[in-house]
Amino acid sequence: MKTAVPCYYHLDVEVSPERVGQVSRILAAHLRYWDLETLVEPVRNGAEMLLRAIDEHATDKNISIEMWWNGQHLITAVGDNDRALRPDHELRACLRHIALVSDGWGCCATESGSKVIWFSQRARAGERAPLVPTAPAPSLREARGVPRDVPATAVAPAAGIRDGVLEEAR
Repeated sequence: MKTAVPCYYHLDVEVSPERVGQVSRILAAHLRYWDLETLVEPVRNGAEMLLRAIDEHATDKNISIEMWWNGQHLITAVGDNDRALRPDHELRACLRHIALVSDGWGCCATESGSKVIWFSQRARAGERAPLVPTAPAPSLREARGVPRDVPATAVAPAAGIRDGVLEEAR
C-alpha cells in the first residue's frame, strides 16, 4: 500500500565510477522503505545515467541528490556544482532517455550558476490499495422531533405595529 505521508531524502556525494552503484543502491533502499518498490527501477536508471554523465563530463564532481514523495509523485533531483557542464551538449543523450522513461522532467539554473536536473515518476492508480467502503456507524444522539404547528394567532405582533395596520394597508 502506498503511504500518503510526504517523505524527503537528501544525499551529498562526490561522484566516481564506484559511487554510482553505491548511490543507486542507497536510493533503492529508501524507495523500498517508503513502500515504493515499483518506482525503484525507473529512479535507479535515471539517477545512474545522470551520475555517469556527470562523472564523465564534469570537472567538479560534488553533487546533491534529493527525493520527494508527496503521496502521488516521486521527484528525484540531481544538482551539480559545475558551471561549465551544459545540459544541452554533454548531457543531451542522458536527458533524452530521462524524458522517455519519466512522467516529467526539467533542468533549471540556481543562483550560484550551477544546475538542477529533476525527473518525476507517478505512482500508477492500479498499484494503490483499493479503498474499502465503511458502513456508517449508528448515531448515539437522539433525533429531534418535527416542530409542532404553531397557530398564527399565537404569534405576537412586532413591536411598534398596531393591530389592524396591515389590514388598512391592503
